[in-house]
Amino acid sequence: MDHVNRFESRVTFQLLRAEYAVALVACVVLFLLHLSEVRWWVAVLLFVYIDLIGYLPGAIAFRRARDGRIPKVYYVLYNTMHSFVTHAVVLGVWAAAAGFEWAFLAVPIHLCGDRALFGNFLKSFRVRFEPVAVPAFVEFEERVVAQHTAEHSTPERV
Repeated sequence: MDHVNRFESRVTFQLLRAEYAVALVACVVLFLLHLSEVRWWVAVLLFVYIDLIGYLPGAIAFRRARDGRIPKVYYVLYNTMHSFVTHAVVLGVWAAAAGFEWAFLAVPIHLCGDRALFGNFLKSFRVRFEPVAVPAFVEFEERVVAQHTAEHSTPERV
């Protein structure tokens, strides 16, 4: 929400996902408009390697861990591979060396799809690798909603 209150309400989280959905649609439209110019092996490689390196190792480790705790390296891999910054560098170097390709759109399609469709953003070390509700956060969110409701309710008129 802001730099002091680093949490999202359900509505602001949905609005954030909607913004990524708009970007996703724009990238898919551009991809489809240039379909004949897409090198498919490059597009598939770029789309898949993000999760092959960034998600699957952590997901496997999480499922194998009896208590759900896994080394931080899996979070770092996920966040590195799901970062627009990382791929700006990767694709920038690729474009400088070999030229721009429409297949590059596979990267923002993947990243925007993760955020818009699944609600997956970068992972914090403070939560489980796979989504598991943190009881303290659930309680906090309920208290914030209750406080807001109490402060903004209008008293009944007799």
